[in-house]
Amino acid sequence: MLTPSAIALVLLAAFLHAAWNALLRGGADRAQSMAIMNATLGIAGLVLLAIAGLPAQASWVYAIASGVLHWVYVALLVVTYRSGDLGETYPVARGSSPALVALGGSVFAGEWMNVTGIVGVGLVSAGIFMLAAARGRLHAMNLPWALATGVSIAAYTVVDGFGVRASQNWLGYTAAIFAFFIAGPLWFLARSGLTFFRVRASEAGKAIGGGVISLAAYGAIIWAMQGSAMGAVSALRETSVVFAALLGAAFLGERLTAWRIAACCIIAAGAVFVGWH
Repeated sequence: MLTPSAIALVLLAAFLHAAWNALLRGGADRAQSMAIMNATLGIAGLVLLAIAGLPAQASWVYAIASGVLHWVYVALLVVTYRSGDLGETYPVARGSSPALVALGGSVFAGEWMNVTGIVGVGLVSAGIFMLAAARGRLHAMNLPWALATGVSIAAYTVVDGFGVRASQNWLGYTAAIFAFFIAGPLWFLARSGLTFFRVRASEAGKAIGGGVISLAAYGAIIWAMQGSAMGAVSALRETSVVFAALLGAAFLGERLTAWRIAACCIIAAGAVFVGWH
């Protein structure tokens, strides 16, 4: 069972995840913004690693695997965005991951959920799929990419659940994961030179802020998975889509239809089931 402090922290992480997505949504060039954000994450990871020190050697293989899986995740996101609308495909990726993480935690870590927990994960996933349907019809050709993205999210979440428990240093483990993000901007730099990073100060500020918020959001998830079931943490984390819907309505002029409100209520109910199963 998740402790009240863990529930509060994971919900805060969900809000932060929605916040940095909303922050970057209005960027003039998504690829450029993502590169600057990843540079921020990579540099912050290296600095944190110098401060917190290396995690236990037993966790290094997990940190490396997580770094590689995060690269796969980003690559799949790029393909997904090219083949389908963000509002249609990304909720499917987020909606499929909690069930997959719960399955992985059960099979590989023996974190079997009771009926209440299973119902909670199911409600969260169902509600997120409802949000995807509310934004528009998901074309059949886009579904495999969206589901593949969900698999990658589940994979790095399960790997990090094992990694942080072997690390004896959750902050050092988090720093090691994010240090891998420096590879993305270095690739852009080698490919396009410094011109790629010539952006307006306001755009750079959004991207840097998004990177800092992203680090805080996933760092909180890493901390929570030290002693809480991976499936429960993952399901609570994906309540970020509710916060995204609310932030979109408040700051981006998006409509909150009755269907979307119902989906948000289902996700919230699922979160309650997961938190107190």
